[in-house]
Amino acid sequence: MKQVRGLSRRSVRRRTGRVLVEGPQGVREAVRFAPERIRDLYVTSEGAQRYAEFVEPAREHGVVVHEASEGVLAAMCDADTPQGIAAVVDWTPATLASVLAGRPRLLVLLTHVRDPGNLGTVIRGADAAGADAVLVSDGSVDATSPKVVRSTAGSIFHLPVVTGLDIGAALTALDDAGVRRLAADGVGERTIDEVDLSTPHAWVMGNEAWGLQAGTRDACDEVVRVPIHGHAESLNLAMATTICLYASARTMRA
Repeated sequence: MKQVRGLSRRSVRRRTGRVLVEGPQGVREAVRFAPERIRDLYVTSEGAQRYAEFVEPAREHGVVVHEASEGVLAAMCDADTPQGIAAVVDWTPATLASVLAGRPRLLVLLTHVRDPGNLGTVIRGADAAGADAVLVSDGSVDATSPKVVRSTAGSIFHLPVVTGLDIGAALTALDDAGVRRLAADGVGERTIDEVDLSTPHAWVMGNEAWGLQAGTRDACDEVVRVPIHGHAESLNLAMATTICLYASARTMRA
Protein backbone atom coordinates (compact mmCIF):
# COMPACT_ATOMS: atom_id res chain seq x y z
CA MET A 1 0.00 0.00 0.00
CA LYS A 2 2.84 2.40 0.83
CA GLN A 3 4.62 1.57 -2.44
CA VAL A 4 1.54 2.39 -4.50
CA ARG A 5 0.87 5.56 -2.51
CA GLY A 6 4.48 6.57 -3.11
CA LEU A 7 3.73 6.94 -6.82
CA SER A 8 2.06 10.25 -6.01
CA ARG A 9 5.64 11.61 -5.71
CA ARG A 10 7.58 12.48 -8.85
CA SER A 11 10.86 11.15 -7.46
CA VAL A 12 9.32 7.72 -6.89
CA ARG A 13 7.78 7.63 -10.37
CA ARG A 14 11.14 8.46 -11.91
CA ARG A 15 13.01 5.89 -9.86
CA THR A 16 10.57 3.07 -10.50
CA GLY A 17 9.44 3.96 -14.02
CA ARG A 18 5.82 3.44 -12.94
CA VAL A 19 2.69 5.56 -12.77
CA LEU A 20 -0.58 5.30 -10.90
CA VAL A 21 -3.75 5.20 -12.97
CA GLU A 22 -6.91 5.91 -10.97
CA GLY A 23 -10.52 5.42 -11.96
CA PRO A 24 -12.33 3.33 -14.58
CA GLN A 25 -11.62 5.45 -17.67
CA GLY A 26 -7.87 5.40 -17.33
CA VAL A 27 -7.67 1.75 -16.27
CA ARG A 28 -9.97 0.66 -19.11
CA GLU A 29 -7.76 2.36 -21.71
CA ALA A 30 -4.62 0.91 -20.14
CA VAL A 31 -6.14 -2.56 -20.43
CA ARG A 32 -7.22 -1.92 -24.03
CA PHE A 33 -4.03 -0.28 -25.31
CA ALA A 34 -1.18 -1.30 -22.98
CA PRO A 35 -2.07 -4.45 -21.01
CA GLU A 36 1.52 -5.67 -21.11
CA ARG A 37 2.58 -2.59 -19.13
CA ILE A 38 0.15 -3.08 -16.23
CA ARG A 39 2.01 -4.33 -13.16
CA ASP A 40 -0.93 -4.68 -10.77
CA LEU A 41 -4.62 -3.84 -10.79
CA TYR A 42 -6.48 -3.03 -7.57
CA VAL A 43 -10.27 -3.19 -7.43
CA THR A 44 -13.01 -3.38 -4.82
CA SER A 45 -15.43 -6.32 -4.86
CA GLU A 46 -18.17 -4.01 -6.15
CA GLY A 47 -15.79 -2.56 -8.74
CA ALA A 48 -14.85 -6.02 -9.98
CA GLN A 49 -18.49 -6.57 -10.93
CA ARG A 50 -19.12 -3.07 -12.24
CA TYR A 51 -15.98 -3.04 -14.40
CA ALA A 52 -15.97 -6.71 -15.39
CA GLU A 53 -15.83 -5.75 -19.09
CA PHE A 54 -12.17 -4.78 -18.69
CA VAL A 55 -11.18 -6.42 -15.37
CA GLU A 56 -11.68 -9.89 -16.85
CA PRO A 57 -9.70 -9.10 -20.04
CA ALA A 58 -6.94 -7.81 -17.76
CA ARG A 59 -6.84 -11.18 -15.99
CA GLU A 60 -6.74 -12.93 -19.37
CA HIS A 61 -3.68 -10.83 -20.27
CA GLY A 62 -1.97 -12.10 -17.13
CA VAL A 63 -2.42 -8.95 -15.06
CA VAL A 64 -2.38 -9.60 -11.32
CA VAL A 65 -5.73 -8.38 -9.96
CA HIS A 66 -5.92 -7.63 -6.23
CA GLU A 67 -9.20 -7.16 -4.40
CA ALA A 68 -9.03 -4.26 -1.96
CA SER A 69 -11.45 -2.54 0.35
CA GLU A 70 -12.65 1.00 -0.34
CA GLY A 71 -10.52 2.22 2.56
CA VAL A 72 -7.33 0.57 1.35
CA LEU A 73 -7.87 1.80 -2.19
CA ALA A 74 -8.49 5.34 -0.96
CA ALA A 75 -5.30 5.19 1.12
CA MET A 76 -3.26 4.10 -1.92
CA CYS A 77 -4.65 6.68 -4.34
CA ASP A 78 -4.19 10.40 -4.82
CA ALA A 79 -7.84 11.00 -5.77
CA ASP A 80 -10.39 11.53 -3.02
CA THR A 81 -12.74 9.07 -4.77
CA PRO A 82 -10.81 6.57 -6.93
CA GLN A 83 -14.14 4.98 -7.99
CA GLY A 84 -13.24 1.47 -6.92
CA ILE A 85 -10.32 0.75 -9.24
CA ALA A 86 -6.68 1.69 -9.85
CA ALA A 87 -3.64 0.25 -11.59
CA VAL A 88 0.14 0.54 -11.46
CA VAL A 89 1.54 0.83 -14.98
CA ASP A 90 5.09 0.82 -16.35
CA TRP A 91 5.91 4.09 -18.05
CA THR A 92 8.57 4.65 -20.72
CA PRO A 93 8.50 8.24 -21.98
CA ALA A 94 8.49 8.86 -25.71
CA THR A 95 11.30 10.84 -27.36
CA LEU A 96 11.11 13.72 -29.81
CA ALA A 97 13.36 11.81 -32.21
CA SER A 98 10.96 8.86 -32.34
CA VAL A 99 7.99 11.17 -32.89
CA LEU A 100 9.70 13.03 -35.74
CA ALA A 101 10.84 9.76 -37.31
CA GLY A 102 7.16 8.96 -37.81
CA ARG A 103 6.75 12.03 -40.08
CA PRO A 104 4.01 13.67 -37.98
CA ARG A 105 1.48 16.04 -39.50
CA LEU A 106 0.01 17.57 -36.36
CA LEU A 107 1.73 18.25 -33.04
CA VAL A 108 1.31 20.55 -30.06
CA LEU A 109 4.22 21.93 -28.06
CA LEU A 110 3.32 23.21 -24.58
CA THR A 111 5.73 25.66 -22.98
CA HIS A 112 5.83 25.91 -19.20
CA VAL A 113 2.34 24.54 -18.62
CA ARG A 114 1.86 24.41 -14.87
CA ASP A 115 -1.70 23.24 -14.24
CA PRO A 116 -2.21 19.44 -14.16
CA GLY A 117 -5.81 19.73 -15.33
CA ASN A 118 -4.77 21.84 -18.31
CA LEU A 119 -2.07 19.40 -19.39
CA GLY A 120 -4.37 16.41 -19.03
CA THR A 121 -7.15 18.14 -20.96
CA VAL A 122 -4.76 19.13 -23.76
CA ILE A 123 -3.59 15.52 -24.08
CA ARG A 124 -7.22 14.41 -24.25
CA GLY A 125 -8.06 17.09 -26.82
CA ALA A 126 -5.00 16.26 -28.92
CA ASP A 127 -6.03 12.62 -28.93
CA ALA A 128 -9.57 13.52 -30.01
CA ALA A 129 -8.30 15.79 -32.79
CA GLY A 130 -6.02 13.08 -34.15
CA ALA A 131 -2.71 14.76 -33.26
CA ASP A 132 0.41 12.65 -33.58
CA ALA A 133 1.94 13.61 -30.21
CA VAL A 134 2.00 16.12 -27.38
CA LEU A 135 5.34 17.77 -26.61
CA VAL A 136 5.93 19.33 -23.19
CA SER A 137 8.76 21.66 -22.24
CA ASP A 138 10.96 21.39 -19.19
CA GLY A 139 9.71 23.46 -16.30
CA SER A 140 6.20 22.10 -16.87
CA VAL A 141 4.03 20.00 -14.59
CA ASP A 142 4.94 16.31 -14.66
CA ALA A 143 2.81 14.48 -17.25
CA THR A 144 2.86 11.31 -15.13
CA SER A 145 1.37 12.89 -12.01
CA PRO A 146 -1.89 11.23 -10.90
CA LYS A 147 -3.85 14.45 -11.53
CA VAL A 148 -2.61 14.72 -15.11
CA VAL A 149 -3.18 11.03 -15.81
CA ARG A 150 -6.74 11.28 -14.46
CA SER A 151 -7.45 14.37 -16.56
CA THR A 152 -6.47 12.58 -19.76
CA ALA A 153 -9.30 10.04 -19.24
CA GLY A 154 -7.08 7.34 -20.73
CA SER A 155 -5.82 9.35 -23.71
CA ILE A 156 -2.29 9.20 -22.31
CA PHE A 157 -2.25 5.59 -23.57
CA HIS A 158 -3.32 6.59 -27.09
CA LEU A 159 -0.56 8.92 -28.30
CA PRO A 160 3.06 9.75 -27.44
CA VAL A 161 3.71 12.39 -24.79
CA VAL A 162 7.26 13.75 -24.83
CA THR A 163 8.35 15.61 -21.71
CA GLY A 164 11.29 17.63 -20.41
CA LEU A 165 12.07 19.33 -23.71
CA ASP A 166 14.31 22.36 -24.09
CA ILE A 167 12.10 24.77 -26.03
CA GLY A 168 14.82 26.16 -28.27
CA ALA A 169 16.15 22.72 -29.18
CA ALA A 170 12.63 21.41 -29.78
CA LEU A 171 11.77 24.29 -32.12
CA THR A 172 14.99 23.69 -34.06
CA ALA A 173 14.28 19.96 -34.33
CA LEU A 174 10.77 20.66 -35.62
CA ASP A 175 12.16 23.04 -38.24
CA ASP A 176 14.78 20.50 -39.33
CA ALA A 177 12.01 17.91 -39.73
CA GLY A 178 9.96 20.20 -41.95
CA VAL A 179 7.29 20.88 -39.32
CA ARG A 180 6.06 24.50 -39.32
CA ARG A 181 5.95 26.16 -35.90
CA LEU A 182 2.72 28.10 -35.33
CA ALA A 183 2.75 30.25 -32.22
CA ALA A 184 -0.76 30.64 -30.81
CA ASP A 185 -0.91 34.16 -29.43
CA GLY A 186 -3.41 37.01 -29.26
CA VAL A 187 -0.99 39.37 -31.06
CA GLY A 188 -1.10 37.30 -34.25
CA GLU A 189 -2.07 39.22 -37.37
CA ARG A 190 -3.85 36.24 -38.91
CA THR A 191 -6.45 33.99 -37.34
CA ILE A 192 -6.69 30.20 -37.39
CA ASP A 193 -9.22 30.57 -40.21
CA GLU A 194 -6.75 32.48 -42.38
CA VAL A 195 -3.53 30.49 -41.99
CA ASP A 196 -2.53 27.45 -44.09
CA LEU A 197 -3.00 24.34 -41.96
CA SER A 198 -2.65 21.78 -44.73
CA THR A 199 1.07 21.07 -44.26
CA PRO A 200 2.77 19.43 -41.22
CA HIS A 201 2.78 21.84 -38.31
CA ALA A 202 3.01 22.16 -34.54
CA TRP A 203 0.95 24.52 -32.42
CA VAL A 204 3.20 26.21 -29.86
CA MET A 205 1.24 27.20 -26.76
CA GLY A 206 2.29 29.42 -23.87
CA ASN A 207 1.95 29.38 -20.13
CA GLU A 208 -1.51 29.78 -18.56
CA ALA A 209 -0.64 33.10 -16.89
CA TRP A 210 1.84 34.92 -19.12
CA GLY A 211 1.42 33.22 -22.49
CA LEU A 212 4.32 32.72 -24.87
CA GLN A 213 7.66 34.29 -24.11
CA ALA A 214 8.76 36.76 -26.78
CA GLY A 215 11.81 34.70 -27.73
CA THR A 216 9.74 31.58 -28.26
CA ARG A 217 7.14 33.47 -30.26
CA ASP A 218 9.80 35.08 -32.46
CA ALA A 219 11.43 31.71 -33.13
CA CYS A 220 8.23 30.35 -34.68
CA ASP A 221 7.34 30.54 -38.36
CA GLU A 222 4.08 32.39 -37.82
CA VAL A 223 2.02 33.89 -35.01
CA VAL A 224 -1.67 32.99 -35.16
CA ARG A 225 -4.58 34.06 -32.98
CA VAL A 226 -7.89 32.47 -32.10
CA PRO A 227 -10.58 35.02 -32.97
CA ILE A 228 -12.81 36.12 -30.09
CA HIS A 229 -16.18 37.27 -31.40
CA GLY A 230 -17.79 38.06 -28.07
CA HIS A 231 -16.65 39.98 -25.01
CA ALA A 232 -14.44 37.32 -23.36
CA GLU A 233 -11.01 38.67 -22.52
CA SER A 234 -9.28 35.41 -23.43
CA LEU A 235 -9.53 31.63 -23.56
CA ASN A 236 -7.83 29.28 -21.15
CA LEU A 237 -4.94 27.15 -22.36
CA ALA A 238 -6.79 23.88 -22.79
CA MET A 239 -9.70 25.51 -24.63
CA ALA A 240 -7.48 27.51 -26.98
CA THR A 241 -5.30 24.50 -27.74
CA THR A 242 -8.29 22.30 -28.54
CA ILE A 243 -9.73 24.94 -30.87
CA CYS A 244 -6.42 25.21 -32.73
CA LEU A 245 -6.07 21.45 -33.02
CA TYR A 246 -9.59 21.04 -34.36
CA ALA A 247 -9.01 23.79 -36.92
CA SER A 248 -6.03 21.76 -38.10
CA ALA A 249 -7.95 18.49 -38.07
CA ARG A 250 -10.77 20.03 -40.11
CA THR A 251 -8.33 21.25 -42.78
CA MET A 252 -6.33 18.02 -42.92
CA ARG A 253 -9.43 15.88 -43.29
CA ALA A 254 -11.23 18.09 -45.80
